[in-house]
Amino acid sequence: MRFPLHITTDNIKHSMKNALQGNRRYPFVLMLEPLYTCNLACIGCAVERHTGKLKDRLPVELCLQAVDESGAPGVSLCGGEPTVYPELRELVNGIIERNRHIYLCTNALLMDEKVFGLIDPHKRLTINVHLDGMRETHDHVCARDGVFDKAIEMIKESKRLGYHTITNTTIFKETKISEVEELCEYMASLDIDGMLISPGYQYESVEEDIFMTRQDIYDKFQRVLEISKRYRLTSTPMFLEFAAGLRDYKCSPWSTVTFTPNGWKGPCYLIGKKFTWSWEEFWHLTDWDYWESREDRLCQNCLMHSGFEASVVKELPRNPGDMARLMAWNLMG
Repeated sequence: MRFPLHITTDNIKHSMKNALQGNRRYPFVLMLEPLYTCNLACIGCAVERHTGKLKDRLPVELCLQAVDESGAPGVSLCGGEPTVYPELRELVNGIIERNRHIYLCTNALLMDEKVFGLIDPHKRLTINVHLDGMRETHDHVCARDGVFDKAIEMIKESKRLGYHTITNTTIFKETKISEVEELCEYMASLDIDGMLISPGYQYESVEEDIFMTRQDIYDKFQRVLEISKRYRLTSTPMFLEFAAGLRDYKCSPWSTVTFTPNGWKGPCYLIGKKFTWSWEEFWHLTDWDYWESREDRLCQNCLMHSGFEASVVKELPRNPGDMARLMAWNLMG
């Protein structure tokens, strides 16, 4: 299977439970950012995500409260760089005790010090390593030499130790799809468990002209769609067709909720119009109808998986053919 069985069954149970309760909107993933401190300053990252002080990190108790409040079956630990978080082991154990699946998103620089030997491999833990290209490109994006080689070393060790390990690649305006294919081929040779490839999105605080227009995304993802037939990509075929301009969806900003050192971030992972410490205020006072419509200027060039993979799932009951296709895609992965 493309995903571990328990992830699939947990998501099905979660959707059925919410359907029975009559909930039209509900979180699929909690983006949990316990800190805004990072050991890199990548050129495509929002400034606030790598300039935070460690003393301003969220306490474990607030992180776990957010896990409980969101009810999402998946928790993406990001930031900042989560391996910098001093209480990472306690946080991971607390999330696993709640039967949530964790995606530990990391640049891998500190994995040998902060993960291996401290946090055991577990079926509910996936290591998600950031790789935006081969050596020259990735080191350029990370603004530091040697990051690619360290990441590869840590991927190999992660696989050797038995961690479920995937990669996360962002495509920018200057990204060559031939290099993405080269990266996929290399990752396949390392027996990687999955590869997420997503179009970059311009955070308001990133000024460099490295992001794509919607047409740029369509052009590049028509090639990615072809690549997906040969490699273990984790984006659904329907999302890749959407990113290639072959189908359309409304956004589902409520599907990926974000908790940060400033509280709940609304309306979505990418756009911070308002922050609040109250889950009730965030969930019930956000104008979901407006943000679903994608009419805001900030949404015009956004085709991020965090907003649209849930839209794919939401539309499946209306398209039995897509449902059968998705099941086959997962089973044959």
